[in-house]
Amino acid sequence: MITVVGTGTGAPLDDDVTAGADLVVGAQRHLRAARLPQEAERVVLGALSPALDTVERYVDKGRRVVVLASGDPGFFGIVRALAERFGPGLLDVRPGVSSVATAFARLGLPWDDAVVVSAHGREPRTAVNVCRAHPKVAVLTGPGAGPAELGAALAESCAERVLVVASALGDPARERVERMTPQEAAARDWGTAVSVVLSVAPSRVPGPARTVAGPRPGPVEWALAEDAFEHRDSMITKFEVRALALARLAPRLGDLVWDVGAGSGSVAVECARLGAAVTAVEQATDGVERILANAAAHRVDVHVVHGTAPAALDGLADPDAVFVGGGGRELPAIVTACAARARRTVVIAMAALDRVPAAREALVAAGFSCDGVLLQSSRLAPLPGDVTRLAATNPVFLLWGTRPAAHSEGVAQ
Repeated sequence: MITVVGTGTGAPLDDDVTAGADLVVGAQRHLRAARLPQEAERVVLGALSPALDTVERYVDKGRRVVVLASGDPGFFGIVRALAERFGPGLLDVRPGVSSVATAFARLGLPWDDAVVVSAHGREPRTAVNVCRAHPKVAVLTGPGAGPAELGAALAESCAERVLVVASALGDPARERVERMTPQEAAARDWGTAVSVVLSVAPSRVPGPARTVAGPRPGPVEWALAEDAFEHRDSMITKFEVRALALARLAPRLGDLVWDVGAGSGSVAVECARLGAAVTAVEQATDGVERILANAAAHRVDVHVVHGTAPAALDGLADPDAVFVGGGGRELPAIVTACAARARRTVVIAMAALDRVPAAREALVAAGFSCDGVLLQSSRLAPLPGDVTRLAATNPVFLLWGTRPAAHSEGVAQ
């Protein structure tokens, strides 16, 4: 049997839990805090694989193993690795209070509506994009993905967020829970004591009562009708085009999507409703205002950049997917700039057929596989006398480029 004990942020460790153990595994701080049998072997957790090999030797001999961990070891913790290696039936898990639960408790906030994301030992861009897209996020930090890195990434697009940095949770002498702006977090050297970082949009907490924990459910419909958005003179991506564009963009939690030449922001808003972080680039001042109004109306966050592509793309975080809905004569240069930085796909909507070859050439030159379709739809429209006709919409060519999977992970690192 392997006894897995969570400690550090909840109740004090029961001294009896390690009694009779032949092997005790844990971080140095956990081993120092526990009363260990003198005859027990101790393994300081560093690289996981050698520690599991040692555990296996003891388990094979029927000897007792105790593993000490922080908080709830079944929540982004060592229980997963132990269960995969030895099977859940061999584990006696005694959870403590997770660092996430403790941090929210210190603030007096519920967290059933929070999104929890781990950046420990992982590339931090997913955690950053979740913070961009959602109003209440807990980030489990790690080297290279701590408060400073999160703050620097959020400082421009989410400057209104409040970051709550919780350090040394459960240690009465060292525990700190500090509120600050992303800019303030970016300017600090945080050391190694940080337990968790909370990213909170103050105007949108605590929120309504929940039935299902985690991020709010996805939308029940997408490719919304044009009248779901403010727009000018029907200058909006039609819902038939939007439906296919969304299918090719595949926006999801943890992604970042650019909407370039966003216009009314209908594509940007729909991507945000599906869980992605979104940056909309628009050159017209009234367009910027409409995008913000549409995002607010649909209760999503869209970061809007007022500027002209491709120059306005400089300095933006690299996207997973890009939708290009405008560009005029600059379209080839815009597609080239987007293709150079998109990790997965670029989707382009064009009313002018003569712009298709140059856009396709730009995608192919960037190493994308390329496909497209001319969308021509006719909608039901009423006529006098309670009869119906078909009303044709303007044809739109939709082109999409997909980066080969073997190369997508290496882009924009």
